[in-house]
Amino acid sequence: MSKIPNTRPGDLSSTKDIFVSAVRFAVSIEGPCLPFGDELRISAQEQIDFMLGEDGDTTIIVADSEVQSAVTMGVYNIIHSFETDLCSLLLDTSLEPEGVYNRIMKRVSDLEWMCNVLPKMELMKNFVSNWAAISSKILGIIEDRKLDHIMWGLKVKLIEVACKVLEAVGYGSVILPAPCRVQLLKTWFPYVRKMKPLLDSKAVEEIGFPYKMNEDLCQAIEGAIVSLVLTLPSNDQADILADWIRSREIGYPDLSEAFEVWCYRTKSAKRRLVESLDGHSDTAVSP
Repeated sequence: MSKIPNTRPGDLSSTKDIFVSAVRFAVSIEGPCLPFGDELRISAQEQIDFMLGEDGDTTIIVADSEVQSAVTMGVYNIIHSFETDLCSLLLDTSLEPEGVYNRIMKRVSDLEWMCNVLPKMELMKNFVSNWAAISSKILGIIEDRKLDHIMWGLKVKLIEVACKVLEAVGYGSVILPAPCRVQLLKTWFPYVRKMKPLLDSKAVEEIGFPYKMNEDLCQAIEGAIVSLVLTLPSNDQADILADWIRSREIGYPDLSEAFEVWCYRTKSAKRRLVESLDGHSDTAVSP
């Protein structure tokens, strides 16, 4: 699919039609379209990247209800298709493992692409909400004993997608209710904390082991988790930080900054409470 030139300001309708068509191909969950294979889907994703980055009219039409509906449906389809494929790893022993793995990795590639384009359309909340809803199920599958020593590439990719979600929530571009934020953090924080030393040890044991959490990913996740912790109610912060302190020998992620801020806020709140109580007491006894 070739990249189209910028349209005239008055030609928004054709721009919208092209964009919606590209979205539907980009998030297609059907099999490869013969004779193009996956090239059509990939080209559609590249077309959307181009239009969001270069075409001024696109910034106008992304607010259109038809465009948003197509994107929202695409997000739902891809995430739940990924969930279904992931479930097949455990439920259907007749499937060829390599074929299932390749299909899942293709879905993960689509998820990564969505994480890059949805913020440009201000639709990341839809992705985050769907991802949060299935996160426990995802980890329930990927942490099954059957998959203990395989699919390291998938496990790292899941952390990368989770990082995008944690960043969106932690830095405030997506607003979720406090219980959802707590659940999201309590789901992914232990997994990240477990996987980092495990991947590091695999890299030591096996020369050339390719699946690692690189420095950029580690810093991004740590920063997102610290920011997310600080958005939580004080009691939830205390629970998470207490758990982190009990497991500090692991060393990653480092929540020292969040702990220091929590201590400062707690002391300040206690001081303000005492001052307020003292003020009321003085008023009560004054003639």
